[in-house]
Amino acid sequence: MSNQSSTSVVEFVIVGFPGFRDIESRKTLLTVFLTVYLCILLGNILLILIFTSDKSLHTPMYVLVCGLAVLDIVITTNTIPSMLVLFILGSRSVSFVACFTQTTFYSCLFCTESFILSLMAYDRYIAICNPLHYPNLMNNGRALKLMVCCLMAGLLCAAPSVGVAVRFPYCGSNKVNQCFCDYSSVLMLACGDIMVTSYIALFIGLSVLLFPLIYILFSYVRIISSVLKISSSEGRLKAFYTCGTHLLVISVFYFVAASVFISYRIPGTSVDMRIMGAIIQNVFPALMNPVIYCLRTKEIRNSLEKTLRKCKVLPQNM
Repeated sequence: MSNQSSTSVVEFVIVGFPGFRDIESRKTLLTVFLTVYLCILLGNILLILIFTSDKSLHTPMYVLVCGLAVLDIVITTNTIPSMLVLFILGSRSVSFVACFTQTTFYSCLFCTESFILSLMAYDRYIAICNPLHYPNLMNNGRALKLMVCCLMAGLLCAAPSVGVAVRFPYCGSNKVNQCFCDYSSVLMLACGDIMVTSYIALFIGLSVLLFPLIYILFSYVRIISSVLKISSSEGRLKAFYTCGTHLLVISVFYFVAASVFISYRIPGTSVDMRIMGAIIQNVFPALMNPVIYCLRTKEIRNSLEKTLRKCKVLPQNM
């Protein structure tokens, strides 16, 4: 491998969806993703504002939910605005350094979200299955420290692969078949032998997905078994519905991401489907998390109603 000084490519060209490059298709994509991005910002910022303004919500569970909201805003802001520029222009040039900077942020934040989702499952597992020990095992300070640990672990998982990839020579095509600088899409453009690096990155990526997913499923199995002991059928139904919606978003995040990772190693995979999978994995959880953890949570709904009454948006006698 040689370092960047021998690299002839000084910028990459992001080409986006091969099958959606006409003006009308790009206008449609622009409208859809701009709307989605605004909804993500509105939902997650609203969740953060509700959390910070209501002291009764300052509990470990909502500290983790608020941290996830901040992470979702950062993840989508790292990718969607550059995608919107792409849809406006049809293609977008990005410098070598800027491309790998986006790749580093994307990889690090992706790993961090995977770890935080497992941390949230741990919190719910302790709260439901070991409620007497919960105050000793989880508090706001510990939740914050664990989220910082998730961020550091995400950086440690992402940095080696990106560090190796940036030292490859890039001397051929500079066209990235993706809507943003995704690690695997950029690595495919390297001139050197990338097989070992590619499979190491695949191993790290699948490990970051597989081990947290196994723990999450284990936690939810234990949670559901505890829920079965609830005498009220209404309580069981509500708990199952809550667990089901959580698992839906978690499944999209983990299984779609795993499919995208593996698709780069399968010849003949549709580029459009691969790009759409990466975008769904990036956008869908960030869009749905505020709905699941905000609008469907009684404490946050009550806090939102209280705030709206103070602002005289809702009448006082409701």
